Amino acid sequence: MENTLTALTERIRDAAAHHAPLRIRGSGSKDFYGQSLQGEVLDTRGYSGITSYEPSELVVTVRAGTPLVELEAALAEKGQCLAFEPPRFSTPNEPTGGTCGGMVAAGLSGPARASVGSLRDYVLGVKLLNGRAEHLTFGGQVIKNVAGYDVSRLMAGAMGTLGLLTEISLKVLPVAPAEATLVFELDQARALTQLQRWGAQPLPLNASCWVRDNTAPNTPELLFVRLRGAVAAVASACTKMLADLPGRLTDNDQTTGDWTACRDLKLPFFTAPAQAAESLALWRLSVPQTAPVLALQWAQLVEWHGGQRWLWAPESALAELRQVAVSVGGTASIFIATNASNERARGQFHPLNPSIDQIHKCLKAEFDPTGIFNPGRMYPGL
Repeated sequence: MENTLTALTERIRDAAAHHAPLRIRGSGSKDFYGQSLQGEVLDTRGYSGITSYEPSELVVTVRAGTPLVELEAALAEKGQCLAFEPPRFSTPNEPTGGTCGGMVAAGLSGPARASVGSLRDYVLGVKLLNGRAEHLTFGGQVIKNVAGYDVSRLMAGAMGTLGLLTEISLKVLPVAPAEATLVFELDQARALTQLQRWGAQPLPLNASCWVRDNTAPNTPELLFVRLRGAVAAVASACTKMLADLPGRLTDNDQTTGDWTACRDLKLPFFTAPAQAAESLALWRLSVPQTAPVLALQWAQLVEWHGGQRWLWAPESALAELRQVAVSVGGTASIFIATNASNERARGQFHPLNPSIDQIHKCLKAEFDPTGIFNPGRMYPGL
């Protein structure tokens, strides 16, 4: 692997000398995500493998090009997992999904995020090649390892704009001894109220999903709630919650596949509506969990106990959606743009406020002074 690392280093050094943009890419499973794809591809898949795994210490270190499914399989053998459930998007060329470097760079988390924390919370340390071709180390392999600015977690969600990740150390957790999913037929307002009520109680809530697949009359409106924890705690919570509200306990064999589909955006909801007057984009609204039902005309899927709301709407609805999101203290971004492709992503992240924008630009200038890494992937100039 040293030869591969040397080759990557030389490639970056040459690109910096010639101000030639590089597009950092693993499997390409998230090529649809971001505002612009520019530069010659810098493929990370040759730099792969698990370099260190200590199950008793709940920490694993992997090279950036390692397939995510390979890491998850190794953890499963020891009864452990990535608690934040990173999405595993697949492509025709890479049906198994993305790489560990892409996972961290995108910073995306799955259904359990509201209960267990985000991907960023599990990053302990990283190694990366910056825009000067320097191989830098930040953080380590223990939780309390940072004094000053936590650069390791800064890389989560940076979209590869600050450097090429080479190694990542992650905190892992044991698989929960018990799991159960309850389903209730509720409208969105009642579902959000009930989730807030349950959230204030000592219940092992792990994930939730409220969905109405379309706006046709009599379409079922369903709230799914997943519980995880000790056997006795999950059993007690099921009894209490079903006493609070009419519902039913579902079969785990069926719902495991449903939660996986939710995690990977494979539920029927995430298929673009075919009979729309205008091409639609998939929008992601991030709002406080306590935000009320949003007055929007498009069907929604609500996750994270109310904190994440998905919908298909035209890109021309940008002003309306951002106004609604901001009014409740949130943001609205295009997750998958209309006609997005692996050659030209056209998503739009919610604009940064001026002070945060300035911090982003200062960090970019420090880590990537010649601006070669993924230019424009997050915002123009970044």
